[in-house]
Amino acid sequence: MIHFKKINKIYYPKTTAVKDLTLHIEPKEFVSVVGQSGAGKSTLIKLLNVQERPDDGRIIIGGWDITDIKQREVPLLRRQLGVVYQDFKLLPKKTVYENVAFAMEVCGVSSRRIKNVVPQVLKIVGLKDKTDRYPHQLSGGETQRAAIARALVHRPKILLADEPTGNLDSLNTKDIIDLLLKINEFGTTILLVTHNRDVVNSIRKRVVLMDQGEIISDQEEGKYIL
Repeated sequence: MIHFKKINKIYYPKTTAVKDLTLHIEPKEFVSVVGQSGAGKSTLIKLLNVQERPDDGRIIIGGWDITDIKQREVPLLRRQLGVVYQDFKLLPKKTVYENVAFAMEVCGVSSRRIKNVVPQVLKIVGLKDKTDRYPHQLSGGETQRAAIARALVHRPKILLADEPTGNLDSLNTKDIIDLLLKINEFGTTILLVTHNRDVVNSIRKRVVLMDQGEIISDQEEGKYIL
């Protein structure tokens, strides 16, 4: 599903974000990428989402080599990748329904399909009764659920979650992780980037530990013990 092959990424002038990194993630896997700040975790998300490009190596997603992807092809790739961030990135003047629908509107999806899909994903994330609420009327956990719903509207094969619980308390954190596990059970590959030891240890799935841009541990059903 996802292949990083000997990836190097250096930020000007001499900051190495990722160094000679090789990683393979199978379809339907749930993988947590962990490590201290600056370990290179978020750079992996940016490379997959083509916010950044590698200096060396190859990146392959589902048989598609995206290393030298043309800019006009990037929107097509991103529709196959759902991305969830720590700071939610919802539009404050749009309702929950409108935020989720907007992700489809900008891709030219028909209004008929939008009216069919949006209620489905809002039901999946537990927000079917919050459709008319604005972001400021939601709790932190509800806001992140709305962001996850927005990431799911194109039925992505891969969901990239970059510190999705970083702004949440422990109760809402558990709810969001449970939701990600539920989405994974539907067959979506999950790549979770986090520094939260308790979160990773509660999931009990594959853990990739990074340090200074390198993978120093890769364990099935591992624990984050640093």
